[in-house]
Amino acid sequence: MAAEEQKASKGKKEKKLGWKESLVLYLHDLIYMLMVILLLFLLVFRVIVVSGDSMKMTLLDGDYLLLLSNTLYHDPEYGDIVVISKKDFDNGSPIVKRVIATEGQTVDIDFENGIVYVDGAQLQEDYINNLTTYAEGVPFPLTVEEGCIFVLGDNRAVSKDSRSPEIGLIDKREVLGKAIFLMFPGTDKGNMPRDFDRVGAVK
Repeated sequence: MAAEEQKASKGKKEKKLGWKESLVLYLHDLIYMLMVILLLFLLVFRVIVVSGDSMKMTLLDGDYLLLLSNTLYHDPEYGDIVVISKKDFDNGSPIVKRVIATEGQTVDIDFENGIVYVDGAQLQEDYINNLTTYAEGVPFPLTVEEGCIFVLGDNRAVSKDSRSPEIGLIDKREVLGKAIFLMFPGTDKGNMPRDFDRVGAVK
């Protein structure tokens, strides 16, 4: 009988929880959720906005990208789209490029025919906006140094990338992360309509 009375008493106390207490509990849970999300974005993910035309048409000016942060992303591979920050280029502003070669590989470019070779094999670059016919000062063939990567933009006619002595080879420590998802489409400075069909995994 005593046990039943205790249960009834407990039930009454639970029912007496007012709107203020409910609000406090709700805010408490919400704060914890926000802290978890914040930690995820600080340690695992980043969000950046594409600026410029160097990756057109793969990415457009104004695209919002979700990055896998360099806290987890350590080994760039051919084809990865990465975000880089070089302190001695454009005050360290993030730049978006595609990984073409990694350490130990040799890059050669036939600028007359616009063909890129890695370790003697011609790359099949169906992602580029135009052929690689613009030399920017770096001599080829070029062997990628240890701990570095060689990157190019997909819009080769306007991209400032590893062909230029201003950028050159990228130290892996300068890679902020890998672009994995296009969250919100840009408009290429208002030149194109916002196409939400583009939202999705970055390739």
